[in-house]
Amino acid sequence: MKTIGLIGGMSWESSAEYYRLLNELVRERLGGLHSARCVLHSVDFAEIERLQVAGEWERAGDVLAAAAKGLEAAGADLVLICTNTMHKVAGQVESVLSVPLLHLGDATAEAVRAAGERRVGLLGTAFTMEQDFYRDRLASHGLEVLVPDEAGRDVVHRVIYEELCLGVVRDESRAAYQEVIAALVRDGAEGVILGCTEIELLIGQEHSPVPVFPTTRLHAEAAVDAALRA
Repeated sequence: MKTIGLIGGMSWESSAEYYRLLNELVRERLGGLHSARCVLHSVDFAEIERLQVAGEWERAGDVLAAAAKGLEAAGADLVLICTNTMHKVAGQVESVLSVPLLHLGDATAEAVRAAGERRVGLLGTAFTMEQDFYRDRLASHGLEVLVPDEAGRDVVHRVIYEELCLGVVRDESRAAYQEVIAALVRDGAEGVILGCTEIELLIGQEHSPVPVFPTTRLHAEAAVDAALRA
């Protein structure tokens, strides 16, 4: 089994989900007392969030690149950035590694295509929904990506940072997300990408009339596939 390196802490709520999923998936596949071989570098999200808001992405990328180098030095055979938004600096992180960086957008797009979907809605932080780094990565796999209107984007972003990143899960926010999903479906979305790792704390398949694609689980599944591949 290869060792999975995790750049986490953005937020630690979703990083805990990554750790749980990786270990459950390995146990399911290998049985017994097997668990995932992994190393984790958990950053201080307050520092990263300040750099996001200030638009200082290169500095944020330096923090993640340093973490990635440390993970490789600690024995990681592949590396994951455990957040959708910070894939904006994936190239910067990848450039310092001699082991593979498993891109979350690629793992998600492959799952969407395997399900036979092509036109999908995208929920995530405002950075993920409004900037092109993530949407273009999905589009490179042949997907047409829809995002909520401005009011919907504001709701989705606010709930992520003010609630989910703090471990707060509210029924009212779930209902608000369902309204946003319904609007995307009316616009023609055949499925919805939960493009922020915390959203899976709030939304599951039972909350959507169309298939949802949970990026944390999909990323973890792709990582376990890579770690167990001969």
